[in-house]
Amino acid sequence: MLQRKKIIIIGGGFAGIQLARHLDKKLFDILLIDKINHHQFQPLFYQVATSQIEPSSISFPFRYIFKNNPNVQIRMAEVLNVERELNKISTTIGEFNYDYLVIAIGCETNFYNNAEIAKHSFTLKSTYDAITIRNHILETFEKIISANDTEKEGLLNLVIVGAGPTGVELSGAFAEIKNHVLPKDYQGIDFSKFRIILIEGSKHTLSNMSKMAQEASKKYLEQMGVTIYCETFVKDYNGKILTLNTGELINTRTVIWSAGVIGNKIGGFPPEIITVGNRIKVSRMNKVFETENIFAVGDIAYMETPEYPKGHPQVANVAINQARLLAKNLKSIINNKPQIEFEYKDKGSMATIGTNKAVVDLPFIHFKGYFAWIVWMFLHLMLILSVKNKLIIFINWAWTYITKNSSLRLILSSHKNFTNKNT
Repeated sequence: MLQRKKIIIIGGGFAGIQLARHLDKKLFDILLIDKINHHQFQPLFYQVATSQIEPSSISFPFRYIFKNNPNVQIRMAEVLNVERELNKISTTIGEFNYDYLVIAIGCETNFYNNAEIAKHSFTLKSTYDAITIRNHILETFEKIISANDTEKEGLLNLVIVGAGPTGVELSGAFAEIKNHVLPKDYQGIDFSKFRIILIEGSKHTLSNMSKMAQEASKKYLEQMGVTIYCETFVKDYNGKILTLNTGELINTRTVIWSAGVIGNKIGGFPPEIITVGNRIKVSRMNKVFETENIFAVGDIAYMETPEYPKGHPQVANVAINQARLLAKNLKSIINNKPQIEFEYKDKGSMATIGTNKAVVDLPFIHFKGYFAWIVWMFLHLMLILSVKNKLIIFINWAWTYITKNSSLRLILSSHKNFTNKNT
């Protein structure tokens, strides 16, 4: 009987979770390491940020996910360095040895080396980020009620930078609560003065999708009252004034940055296998170049193929499929069988702009509107890990659809933080 190999997976995102679930339990002992204790369903972060669903609905504790898998151990830590020659990693809680190492650490927000923008902007890369935005937005409206006219202008301008799926979905969700929810809660505020501004550097919203999706998303957003700046870049933001490359200045206390990602960093690898975007170069079997037993999957992995000569898109479907194939290939390595090269088949992309409004690009058809919205909801529900959470999210969506309201507008921050925060 073969002795089980020890495999360490760094990161519990889509790739890390799928790999841990699909590895052969008879062949591997698995150690999953992450800085937080739960898996996060990133496609629905924007709904937490806009008070449509609770964070617990899209957050899944690792120990719960693997409660029936005794060969999976969990450690909450940050990995500091990989010592390749010693088959060892250093973390904030100590050192761990491995037979195989899989890096699935994903990406973080890319501020393009602008420290001031990074300091003063909000990001949406974690459940905590989503809760932070939700708290800030609700606190902002509490402040507006008692603010003078000079202060109100900055509080009433909400800016979202980046018109990819995250930016578009956030803009649409904020427009809906502006039109249907917040006026009922804050009847003393003139919401005609509340501006939602979406800034995009390219010529179109959803620039990586079809022309139909680009045109439809822009039209939907404008109909909902969103102000869109295309071919426009943010030069600076000091927490109060946003400066555009056109010279225009926007007075705002809320900037949400969704204008790009860059790979999370991990030490121990030579610079020649790290791309400009901090992605790690891998073979068609996801093996890290210049290594024999280290692999990278998901957003952090940079793999060139004939179909994708500049690497694969950093989306969940790529991460999930790479992880599932790597689980098979690792079993093949143990059994001295041939490995299979990764080939990504793009099944399409989609984005929702609001109730009854979505765009879907499939390889054979592009469509929009109510049916696209139903498809978007169904496919996202199917990706949720537990049946209980699927049901909770569906009930929340149904209630919001019927009532155009929700009861989730809780400010979950300390009274001290709120009262001491500058306006």
